[in-house]
This record gives sequence, C-alpha cells and structure tokens, in this order.
Amino acid sequence: MDFLLVGFKASKLKPQLKMAVSRFQIASNKKSALMKQTMREIAKLLAEEPQPKEEKARIRAEALIREDNTVEAYEILMLECELVFERVKLIESMKECPEDLKSCISTLIWSADRVDIPELQNIRKQFRYKYGKKFEEACLNNVGGILNERVVAKLSVQPPSAYLVQTYLEKIADEFKVDWKPAVKLGAEDLSAPMVAPVGYSVQVAPGTGLAPAGVPPPFNAGDGLGDDDMGSGSGSGGGGGMTVATGAASRSTGASTLTDIPSAPAGPPSDKYGDIPSVTATAIPMPPATAPGRSAASSSLDLEEPDIFIPAAPGQGGGSKASGASFGGKTTGLDSNSDDRDDGSNAGGGEASYDDLAARFSQLKK
Repeated sequence: MDFLLVGFKASKLKPQLKMAVSRFQIASNKKSALMKQTMREIAKLLAEEPQPKEEKARIRAEALIREDNTVEAYEILMLECELVFERVKLIESMKECPEDLKSCISTLIWSADRVDIPELQNIRKQFRYKYGKKFEEACLNNVGGILNERVVAKLSVQPPSAYLVQTYLEKIADEFKVDWKPAVKLGAEDLSAPMVAPVGYSVQVAPGTGLAPAGVPPPFNAGDGLGDDDMGSGSGSGGGGGMTVATGAASRSTGASTLTDIPSAPAGPPSDKYGDIPSVTATAIPMPPATAPGRSAASSSLDLEEPDIFIPAAPGQGGGSKASGASFGGKTTGLDSNSDDRDDGSNAGGGEASYDDLAARFSQLKK
C-alpha cells in the first residue's frame, strides 16, 4: 500500500526535470565566471618575477581543468533532461524503459551522486519507483556500457594528464600575453601520465624576508625526486618520468660525482725529494728583564742626568741655591759655588762683591 502512495508520478517528474535544467544553467554560468578569474590568477603566477611560480600555476590549472570538465558534463546532462522531459508521456505509457532512452535515464541516475544538483536525486527516485532497484543498480554499475562515456570521463575522479595541464598553461600564457616557457619538458611517456607532485623548484629562496643574495638558485631543481636512479647523481632528468629540467640555473647533470673527482691535497712533501733541505729550528730571542716597579727612571740601565742650568741670584740677595759644575748651552761654566755648609754669617756683607765677580765671568762666557 505504501509503495502505491510513493510510486512513479509523471506530475512530479516533469517539474523536477525543468528545475534541473535551470539549475544546470545557473551552475554553469557561475563556474564559467570563476574559471575566468582563475585564468587571470594563473597568468599572474606565470608572470611572477624573478621566477615564475610554475608549480602553483600547474595546481591551479588542474583545478581549472576539473571545473571545465564539470561544466561540459553539465551541458550534456542538461540536454538529456530536456529530452526526457519531452518524452515523459512515452515513459509513463510503457512498463519497461524505452531502448532509445536507456542511455539518458541511466546517465541521469549515475550522475545524481556526482554533481551538486539536488533535483537529480528526486529524478533518480522517480525512475527507481518506475523500473525497480535492479535497474538502478545496473545503471550505477554501468552494466552493458549503457552510460554516456563522455559524461563518465568528465566526472571521473582521476586527475588530468600532465600534457593537458601544460597545454592549458601555454594557452593561458598566449591569451594574456605572458612570456613564459615551461621549465619541465615532457617526454613521450608523460603524455598520458598525471602531473608529478611538486618538489619546490619554483619556490624562491627566502621568500619571506627577501634577503637571499641575487642569483642564488633554489636548493634543488625540478628533476629532483622524479626518479630513484637520478636522486643519487643529482641529475636534472627524472628516472621514471623522462622529464628534463631547463631552468636558468647552472646544469646539475654532473651531480655529486664531480666533487669526488677532485684530487685532495697531499698530506706532506715526499721525503726523497726534499731530503737534502736542512731543517730550520726556531731559536727563542731572550727579552730584557722588566724594570722593577719601585725603581725610578733615573736609576735604570740608561742613567741620563739632566743638566743643571746656573741662574745667578738677584742683586741684594746673598743666599741662593748654587749648583756646582753648572753648564750653560751644553758647556760647563767652571764656576765654583759656595758650599752649602757655609754659615750664613760668613756671607754677610760680601753679597755685592760676589755678584760682580760672577757677572764679569758670565760676560766673558758670552764672548
């Protein structure tokens, strides 16, 4: 009884088909606008200076290809919905599915879980009520290959080939007038293989601060990690992918084997060649002993006496300090001064006479 209440009804199928067509159209327009924006972003990545961000652009191109395939599948599913809408009366009148509509109906049932169109779920329920669960399972398993091959390929979860990704990048570069050439050249075996995982050859050194010296290449190039045989030698071609790197940096084809070919410096001169050369022994030069802290400069090994300059006393002053053996201008005056032991009383009254005698002698020395 419940089956009859929820059975197939053409009055419910027709509006769902019409609404699905409108939903497909809206989703296609939205994705097309987003894809144009993605293309501009990819062009900016390819035009980056000083080094294009090629790996990031390839990832964006893979997402662009997936969206493009989805829009293409939407267009095909929209046509199938329109065809089924026009033949609803034929479907209602026949117990079995018409042969010419098996592919359309089966494709709509299979794609209901693979697209973001909620109306397809309601359409799938109506066909399950009409033809049973066995027919639904046959459609999901693609028994007899009745599904639309193009829709199956476009909605597949498999990633696009590396050749298709590179073709998209080249087309975008030509459309936006970007002077870009691929750094990775694909071989014949890479035409159908998916894109390899990024290794970071397009990442600039020290991108955060920008303090890397000019002309410093990345620590590894595009060929690293592509093949186990080439990782040891550091060559620029992948062992399993047949990919050759054409970066602006110097070629690394020689790899680590180049460093091992450089001969090391000899440890020492041969004994037979330099045996006649006498050995030189370093001799320590004795240093003079340091002067004791308490000893003055006058009592050092170089005893230099400062010459005394004789200054005559002023007239009227009998007492004065006189130095014996005074010199003037580096010459000895020959003047004999009074002894300091004399008593002050002995010089009393004789100050003027002694001064006149000294002045006379001083005038003779000047001549």
